[in-house]
Amino acid sequence: MITRMSHATVWVRNQQEALEFYRDKLGSEVDTDAMVGDDFRWLTMRIPSQPGFEIILMEPKPGYILDEESAAQLKVLMEKGVLGGGVFETDDIHKTYEELKAKGVEFKGPPTTQSWGTATVMKDNSGNWFSVGQDKEAA
Repeated sequence: MITRMSHATVWVRNQQEALEFYRDKLGSEVDTDAMVGDDFRWLTMRIPSQPGFEIILMEPKPGYILDEESAAQLKVLMEKGVLGGGVFETDDIHKTYEELKAKGVEFKGPPTTQSWGTATVMKDNSGNWFSVGQDKEAA
């Protein structure tokens, strides 16, 4: 039986640029950065407060897991900015929003309060959209 998820993939335009964005702007840390063969880079990031879960930063290149057509389709979707990566949680949404905005992170707008908590939507440097939120109980 499955007991947890340990990794999730985020498709990125350029792994090095994504590493710098996730590390320098979002505060993630490199977990693994290794070459598999001559042309496949296995790059994972972790959120310091969440051990045991890694974000795979993967370029859509044909070869290891994708064929030419699939890689091209993923690149088109990334260029359109229609891929979503998930939800990041924070203890202080307004402070996090201001800190990330000051670092140049793009948002669709300021945090708004809903019945379940407060959230906003941000975009990474590859065009992926993420919700950033704070549960009502954490406020």
